[in-house]
Amino acid sequence: MRQLYTQATSEPVMIAATLGQPATLLKANEFAALIVDQQLQEADPDEAERVLRLVGMATVVYLNLAISGIERVVRELRMALHRRQKEIHIARQGAEQRLRNDLKDTVTALLLSCEMALQVPSLPSAAEAKLRSVDSLAREMRAKIGLPA
Repeated sequence: MRQLYTQATSEPVMIAATLGQPATLLKANEFAALIVDQQLQEADPDEAERVLRLVGMATVVYLNLAISGIERVVRELRMALHRRQKEIHIARQGAEQRLRNDLKDTVTALLLSCEMALQVPSLPSAAEAKLRSVDSLAREMRAKIGLPA
């Protein structure tokens, strides 16, 4: 059965027969998803809660395995993994946008400061060279974060 799930999801699969085994596996490995049998969860809610605290970034899928066929388990797992990838993509885009917004003001201030410092009369040539280098790096950073020139 493990091989079938691995082929269906293109992810390595580990199967735990009891609710206590996932806790050990979750401490030692990182997983994309965790399928929890609802009957085991209801039988030992405290152990289920302990397992859920260890789940990390894994998506949790609750199923009644006594009435769910392999096709349904695979379908639910694929949907959960797809949702997880979509959520990760959206979170990454949000983080990139927040970082870009945070850096925008800093880069602008850096460029203005360099411009003003370069206008100081009788600026030593070594200082001017360093300021031009900082200005160049700030312009490069501005381009990398996608700000207009």
